[in-house]
Amino acid sequence: MELFYTSPENITLDAARLVIDGDEFHHLGRVLRKKKGDLILVTDGNGSRCEVRIVDIGKKSLEGEILDHSVVERPDTGVTVALSLLKAPQRFELFLEKATELGVSAIIPMITARTVSQPTSERVQGRLSRWRTIVLSAARQSKRYYLPNLLEPLSFRQVTAIEGYDLKVIPYEGSDEAPEVQCAGKNTLFMIGGEGGFTEKEVVDAREAGFREISFGKTILRAETAGIFAVAFVRTQLLGVDCGEWF
Repeated sequence: MELFYTSPENITLDAARLVIDGDEFHHLGRVLRKKKGDLILVTDGNGSRCEVRIVDIGKKSLEGEILDHSVVERPDTGVTVALSLLKAPQRFELFLEKATELGVSAIIPMITARTVSQPTSERVQGRLSRWRTIVLSAARQSKRYYLPNLLEPLSFRQVTAIEGYDLKVIPYEGSDEAPEVQCAGKNTLFMIGGEGGFTEKEVVDAREAGFREISFGKTILRAETAGIFAVAFVRTQLLGVDCGEWF
């Protein structure tokens, strides 16, 4: 069955009912043309798994009967990528889509010394709305029961000050350090520079803030490619490991 999303407040377990509205309703009812009686899977993006029969379809929402409910265990491994905003918006959006498919836990749009694209607060809100739509679509396609957390843009210094991670890593093209870091079972933060990479001062500041400097190889990767690689790097460490939804 296909997986769809609704907000937690739209799920009433006591009454075995839920509501789907907004863009997700449009996709389900208008694009896929689901009908009363159809069976679907629904999650709140925070681990809930509901098997649902559609009982009513209105103009702006639909109602479903919850036939079965369970909670998917939250994965032990987490990976957050702080990626510099990029000059070409479509490249950042490509990262959002592919990182979500690969299992990223959280995404931090970042502003560094060399970040070219620094939108106003009004434009940021518009971009965040579009970015959340992209993340939701990718999560639906890959059947993820935990939606990635998409934060508002933070400065480089704000990112280096974030606490709560078991491992903090800064891939840097000037490094010769092999990526011999074990991320399975840990909560890892990767910090990825944009066009032109990080300045030497930023690398030093990150190192002093507890980030481990590593190399992603001798060739230079585009920023969005490096971000995708970081998530894939963690995913490969979990292949063959029985850990439910990986991360």
